[in-house]
Parts: sequence; C-alpha cells; structure tokens
Amino acid sequence: MQDSIELLRQKEAMNSAIQKQVPTDSTIVSGKSEGKSVETAKLKDEFGTFSSALEGKQEYYTLENKLIKLVLTNKGGRPYSVELKKYHRADSLPLRLFDGDSTHFSLDFFSQNRTISTQNLFFTPLDNKETHVVTDSAVSVTMRLQLSQGKYIDYTYTIKKDDYMVGLKISMNGMDSLIAGNTNQIDLNWEIYSPQQEKGRTNENNYTTLYYKFFEGEVETFSPRNNKSATKLEVPNKLKWIAFKQQFFSSVLIANGNFSGGSIQSLAVDAPSKNLRKFSAVVGLPYESKNKQNFDLAFYFGPNQFNTLKKYNLNLEELVTVGKWIVKWINQFAIIPIFNFLNKFISSYGLIILILTLIIKIVLLPLTYRSYLSMAKMRVLKPQIDDINEKFPKDKAMEKQQALMGLYKKAGVNPMGGCLPLLLQMPILFAMFRFFPTSIELRQQPFLWATDLSTYDSIVSWTTNIPILSTFYGNHVSLWTILMTITTILSIKMNDQTAASSTQMPGMKTMMYIMPVMFMFILNNFSSALTYYYFLTNIVTFGQNWLFKRMINEQALLKQINDAKKKPVKKSKWQERLEQAAKQRGINPKN
Repeated sequence: MQDSIELLRQKEAMNSAIQKQVPTDSTIVSGKSEGKSVETAKLKDEFGTFSSALEGKQEYYTLENKLIKLVLTNKGGRPYSVELKKYHRADSLPLRLFDGDSTHFSLDFFSQNRTISTQNLFFTPLDNKETHVVTDSAVSVTMRLQLSQGKYIDYTYTIKKDDYMVGLKISMNGMDSLIAGNTNQIDLNWEIYSPQQEKGRTNENNYTTLYYKFFEGEVETFSPRNNKSATKLEVPNKLKWIAFKQQFFSSVLIANGNFSGGSIQSLAVDAPSKNLRKFSAVVGLPYESKNKQNFDLAFYFGPNQFNTLKKYNLNLEELVTVGKWIVKWINQFAIIPIFNFLNKFISSYGLIILILTLIIKIVLLPLTYRSYLSMAKMRVLKPQIDDINEKFPKDKAMEKQQALMGLYKKAGVNPMGGCLPLLLQMPILFAMFRFFPTSIELRQQPFLWATDLSTYDSIVSWTTNIPILSTFYGNHVSLWTILMTITTILSIKMNDQTAASSTQMPGMKTMMYIMPVMFMFILNNFSSALTYYYFLTNIVTFGQNWLFKRMINEQALLKQINDAKKKPVKKSKWQERLEQAAKQRGINPKN
C-alpha cells in the first residue's frame, strides 16, 4: 500500500512534467517543431523507453451492442465514455456514465528509476476499424502499447451480445526487463466524474457513493449522507470489485481473481457543476517478474436493477439500496418478488403500487385489527379510567398507576396492545422507504400528474433562491407529499378523538402534529412513489377503521369486559411462587 501512495505522488510529478514538455494539443507532428532533437532528448531522459509513445494523435474507437456504447481512445488505451442506449437523462439527452478527457485509466509502475503512467501514452489498435458492433456472440478490440520488438502491453476489450459486462484482458509481454525487479504489484488507477442524470440533484446525490467488495468477503460502502466533501479510504485487504455507484446506474471494476488492496476516494462536486462526485480508485494487480503475464478484469456498465445484477453471482445486487437486516429481508424476499410479479401483467406503475399497498395491508390486517380492538377496549373503559384519574391527586401518581394497572388486569386489557402491532408494522414502512427511491423500474414512469415516480412531483416551482426554504424544502411543491401530510394529520386527529384518555405527556399532543409537517419538508425532494405509497396507506387505514367500527359493538364489548372483571383473577405460576417464597420468610405478600 505504501508503494501505491508513493506511485500516486510520483505520477502527479510526472503529469506535471508532461504538461511542461508536451504541447497541449492532442496531436504532435514529428519533424515540424523547432529544436526537435533537443526536445526528443529531454523526453527520452524524462521517460526513457516509454518516451516514443508520447507522440500521437488522439483517436476514438467504438464497441457497442444493443445495450451499451463504449468509446475507447488510443491515448491511454482507456474507456473514454460509456452510453447506456436504453436510457436517457432527465433532460432527454443520452445517458452517459462518464464522458471525456476528465476520465483516467492507467497502469502505474516503476521503470528505469522513474514512474510510468500509461494514461499519457499512445496505444495502437491492432484493428483500425473505428466501430465494432456485436451481431452474433462477441467482438473484441485490442489496444497495444508498443515499446520495442517483443515488448508491449495489450488492452483487449470484449463486449458480448445483450450484456452490460465488458471484458478487459491486460497482457504484458517482455515487460519484465523494463519494470523494476522488486515490483510485486502494478497499480491500476481509475478515475471518473459522476454526472447528474436525474431531475432532483439533492436526492440523486444521496444515493451516489462508492461501494467495494472484499475478496471472499462482505460488500461495504461509504455513507453518502456523511460524504459531504471528500472521503478517502486505504484498504489493505484483497478486493473483488469496486463500484462507482449513481442512484440508478453503476460503473464497476471487477477482478477475475482479486486486487491486492487499494486506495479509494469520493470527492463532492458542488453546483452549478453538472457532475455530482469525482470517484477515484487505485488498486493493486499482483505482479510476478516474468516474460508474459495476464490480468483478467471486467467492467459492469449498467443499471442498478436487482435481477440483472444478481445473475452475475458477484453480490453486485448489493448496489441496490434495500436496507439492512430485517428491512433488507422484507425487500428481497417479499416486496421485490411481488413487485416484479405484478409488473408482468400491469404496465402502470401507479396501479402496481396501489395493488402492492392493498396486498401489504391485507397481510397486516390481523395485526391492524388487534390494534384497533385493543384501542376499542381502552375506549370503552375511558369513564372508569377518568374516575381513577380524578380520585387520585397529582402527588399520588404511584397509587394512581397501581389502580389503573389493577383495572386493566381485571378487565383483561393490555394498555400497550394498540401500540405493539403498529410497531411490528414499522419494518414494512422502512422497507418502502428504501425500496421506492432506488427502484430503477420507476424511473421516468409517469402516473397522473407525476411525470417521474422515481423523483419528486412538482405542481408549483420557482427559480428564486429563498435561503432557508430552498435548503430545507426546495424550490417546488410536491403534491403527493402534501396529500400524504394532510391524510397523516387527519389520521392523528381521528385517533386523538377516540383516545382512551386525555392525559398525555406535556407537549406530546403538539409533537404528534408537528412530526407530519417535518416529514413534509424532508420528503418533498424524495421519490413521489414513496409519498404516493404513504398516502395510499393512510387512505386504506381510514377504510379499515371504518370497517372495524361497524364490526365491533362497543356496548357488547363493555359488557364482556365487565363480566370478565367479576371473575377472580387467576394468578400466574410465577406470582404464586413469589407469594410462597414471601410466606416462608414471614412476609405477608398482601401488605
């Protein structure tokens, strides 16, 4: 790893030297510059055997299938840009994962007491054909860095039919005589700028981050919300892949074997730049000093679609942010399969979300019913609860609590019975919070007034920058978020009107009404599919409560509770053992 850091320092110095020595134009014409012999001597002194590859004209070569269009450049022999042909940006322009001379892809190593970076050297394509389109199984392009007879580096890019994976085979021939003999790894340096693809910059940036997988280990990630400026991490362990992840698309570098550790970094890019972040990674390729050596790698350039990623059996599906622990299980084994099943028969994603909501509410119906029934029992006991509250003054809170607990026990009512079923439903709500904003299936899918369910639905917007409002709310009004907030407040009001007791902690009632307003500000920039789902959940809950109210006869329920109070309370075995132990010690348990 220390070698990697030293290589980075020397590479920066070398790039600076190149800028001084080589004209800024990408074309260098031999024999037309004054003092050519002096200039050539200086270049040879700076770059030794590799100085001959500094001269050339930048050209471009294309590999494409029905899914992706990969443009290569002979300068550095690197990927220059990647276009996903089935997708477009929010502004309808072609969707490119990265594009232009700002990208960096090079091998960095020591040679002849100097640091060499292939980024600035000109490769020669073995096939001069500019465009290669997959028509059958696969096509390949080989870019060669020819140094002398029998000494070269090949980059062979292979693209298959209907696949987002691009193979990369790096072949080194005769390089053992040029690379320092004590070298045990060659650094692969990859950098790209991640451009904004979606309408909501803030929301997209929340899901744009860097992932990496340990060799035969777990997938880890930077936390994008804590990633405000720059985050750099040194990873001494072996790595399987590194992913530059956007909200719905990723660029992933994969080793057929493993990378011997690396240094990875994510750097925030502020508006008004069209880029969100600058990603960089320096990973080690295990090197043996021999005449011929190959490195088998691959790139994944494609969507963060769960089933598409899962088929590669590389844990790439972890790029789809579905939460952790129980939330992750709910999404992977329930929500995603149901969603995909419905998608086979229904084209409208708004209707799919509606049906998904109904399915979830039906599955949770027993818990919802028990919660309502428990609150109904507390409601019919309200006069008796009020009597106890009036009977005991404030300075006898302990006696009042004991009396209330005695009433609940005789009536067979659990005061927490209405809360526990609701708490059990919380993982479902969190699962939806993770699922909708990262579901590429919803991207650019319209429903009613929402033009794109993967981002906010704007019915009113403005361009004037209002400092506090723009920071915490945005420059638009999302109607689904407003409807969600209104129905949530109405739900709280209905529950408050039917509450069993008017005694609450100071400020609790006010806080219950403030929370939905806070979420209105938080979710205004989120996926409209998410706020639409929460709105539907509130509406279905209203319907369920109306149905339960007609089903449950509160007068009959009160009679049932009063009859239960007349029966002697059966002691639990644990209570009997405690009383027996107290008697043996001469203690009267009734005192």
